[in-house]
Amino acid sequence: MTLSRDERSPDASDASHGREQEGGQQTGAMQIYSASNAVRARQVAGDVVAVGLVVVFVALGLAVAAFVGGLAELGRQIEEAGTGFQGTMDDASRVLGGIPLLGGAASAPFDGAAGAGQTLVDAGRQQQDDVARAALVAGLLVGGLPSTVVLWAWLRGRVSFVRRASSVRGLLALPGGEDLLALRALTGRDARAALAVSPDPVASWRAGDPAVVRRLADVALREAGVARPR
Repeated sequence: MTLSRDERSPDASDASHGREQEGGQQTGAMQIYSASNAVRARQVAGDVVAVGLVVVFVALGLAVAAFVGGLAELGRQIEEAGTGFQGTMDDASRVLGGIPLLGGAASAPFDGAAGAGQTLVDAGRQQQDDVARAALVAGLLVGGLPSTVVLWAWLRGRVSFVRRASSVRGLLALPGGEDLLALRALTGRDARAALAVSPDPVASWRAGDPAVVRRLADVALREAGVARPR
């Protein structure tokens, strides 16, 4: 006679409870990688690719920022030329200003020319500031934006796996956790895996067949990348 879930033997219940307690002892640590060797290899490969892409994009961003920043040399040359011209005009103004009677009139044009030199200095500094901002924006667009997209995609997949694995491990640690995991396998996306357990896995689960329930729970654990506690 097939036993229902409530009619299982005390020994089977105690054994299941012992496994649940053992599983509960291991649910505290976060599982980052899958227990499946093949899936774990793909995860590690994804980590390597993500890190490599970020390194490449950052290097490109720095190179572009350095290239654009090199255009500031023109601004520095304009500033230096303006500073030199302004100094020359100031010197001439001081010399001519010392001439009695004619000093003020003679130095006035040179004072105006010195002001033009200051305009060149200001223009050179402004050009350097504009280039610095352009270099920063270009570096962020080339290096920062793609790196952010790569990290977001990588982190989204990794967080999804960690949450799924934590959920499954939490279910396994609960009383009746194997039944819950078996139900998860029945309602999961891989129907063929559930059918491979039993020709009628739903009926077997309803009947509380311990072998089928355990194998269905293993399907759910495998899909989540979680190993059954030993």
